[in-house]
Amino acid sequence: MNIDKFMRGYKAAWEAKDEAAFCALFAEDGVYCNTPFATQRGHAELAAYWARVKLQEDIELSFEILASTATDGIAHWHVTYQVASEELFRVWAASTGTNLVARKPGDPLPRMVLDGVLQATFSDGLCRQCRLWWHSLPMPM
Repeated sequence: MNIDKFMRGYKAAWEAKDEAAFCALFAEDGVYCNTPFATQRGHAELAAYWARVKLQEDIELSFEILASTATDGIAHWHVTYQVASEELFRVWAASTGTNLVARKPGDPLPRMVLDGVLQATFSDGLCRQCRLWWHSLPMPM
């Protein structure tokens, strides 16, 4: 596996909301650092984390490979999705540490924009470690 193949699989797994496809990108003890301060290790933790994408709709992911070697790579990625549940909105709002979106009950849920950089290392045809740095904002209505 290389960064291009990984990113194509990452895109497909996210857009299909498929945690099995996401886990298949990683070694059994693979590590996914979805932020610099949160890490999931192994397929069970990866699948549990990835299940949150089931609360997203109309997902569109694009990427650009920034660097690639035989054992690692870096990609810039950009995703938009429609928040499909109050639960996901609460998770996102809590993670921002701010009140960027003042919503009243019943207000429409936002469409989100995430933009980030991903660094991954590979061996034996699978991802050993993936580290992300990203930011998210609601799209203007």
